[in-house]
Amino acid sequence: MDFRITGLAPEPFLPLFSLSDAELTALGVRRQVVDQHPGFPDRITLVDAELGETVLLLNHVCQPAMTPYRASHAIFVREGATPAYDAINQVPESMRRRLLSLRAYAADGMMLDAEVVGGTAVEAIIAQLFGHADVSYIHVHNAKQGCYAARIDRVGSSLA
Repeated sequence: MDFRITGLAPEPFLPLFSLSDAELTALGVRRQVVDQHPGFPDRITLVDAELGETVLLLNHVCQPAMTPYRASHAIFVREGATPAYDAINQVPESMRRRLLSLRAYAADGMMLDAEVVGGTAVEAIIAQLFGHADVSYIHVHNAKQGCYAARIDRVGSSLA
């Protein structure tokens, strides 16, 4: 089963970097300078920010469906991060090094299944979850802190 992992589009976050710290605080956003690596996983490029880089820590609505599973959580966005990660059958290193929670959803946003797995073994769980015909997409979260990490979608049986 082929799968596509995507990061978030950078455009909604770009204006935030020009705001003052006071303006960010009023929006519930925190600007931070990266002081450990790994530790600040960017949700656009799906790489861990490097020491000294600037990131924003903010709340992101990762599951907007109007169901009991509507959800938001903290994410890091790295200043200047582009383009959004988009790869088929490739798991980014920032996910490989973490304990992950995979949450499988139907097209209407209802959660159908979930698993926790080390990032080094994530492909087997992706295949298992997509083995259910009703699973439309999967959200990946860091299992420890709960932060949204990425989205996984099915790819047709043959790649073009």
